[in-house]
Amino acid sequence: MATPDRQATTLALAHALSAAERGLAVIPLSRTKLPALRSPHRDDPAPAPCHGECGRLGHGIYDASTDPARIRELFAAAPWATGYGIACGLPPHHLIGVDLDTKAETDSSTALRELALRHLFTIPPTVVVLTPSGGRHLWLSGPPHVVVPNSAGRLAPGIDIRGAGGYLVGPGSRTRHGTYTAAPGTAHLPPAACPPALLRLLLPPPRTHRPASAGGPDAHGQGLVQFVLAAHEGQRNTRLFWAACRAYEDGIGPALVAPLVEAALDTGLTEREARATIASAARMTEHHRP
Repeated sequence: MATPDRQATTLALAHALSAAERGLAVIPLSRTKLPALRSPHRDDPAPAPCHGECGRLGHGIYDASTDPARIRELFAAAPWATGYGIACGLPPHHLIGVDLDTKAETDSSTALRELALRHLFTIPPTVVVLTPSGGRHLWLSGPPHVVVPNSAGRLAPGIDIRGAGGYLVGPGSRTRHGTYTAAPGTAHLPPAACPPALLRLLLPPPRTHRPASAGGPDAHGQGLVQFVLAAHEGQRNTRLFWAACRAYEDGIGPALVAPLVEAALDTGLTEREARATIASAARMTEHHRP
């Protein structure tokens, strides 16, 4: 276990509490940028999916909270924490992080500008966090009921997206490589609304509509169910949303609701979570349907 750095932990807690006042749910991070609290199920011979229902700490972003008492409890349990993570995809901001990596062969800032020109959008003034390596995190706010998946390099080389199930390292966090800081003039800004054209790029691409077969879900539908069943922790909502979008775009959405809900239950989601995600996919596909 790492030696506690009391000053760094105190500062991280102060920054985390400040972020929580802005409606951002947080967790303590170690110097490695990973959640500071290890899973309480790590030694279980056959761990069952758990998002914190067991009542213990150590469930990563599922521990994230805006409650000051809960945040102090988390940091008290991790006195070696030197930073904090901000959970993405949660209300009220439904945070989306655009991570511009300077280590990529292609300049990520240039790639983002080219995307903006090609797809006719601009990044509005928003929070920008500078990383120790020289990269930048842009904070954007997504609409409710839209699940933006995490991705690495899918948008463009050197551009990673932090969405539902992911987190951003908060400004003021101290890591092995340095401290994350807010860019001058941006710390006071709220996360700006994600431009609709950019949001469409962040979501799984639509597929060509196929009429449903008279006999209900076909092999394609079963493939979507298997895709959901193969989800690991942190992927469940994202995979379910993607599969539901494909089902509705292909005309088999209504017939596949029950099988998708059953598959989601097997992965550890509640029926309420599953049905809410599927309903979001139905609304999204209907919104984008020509």
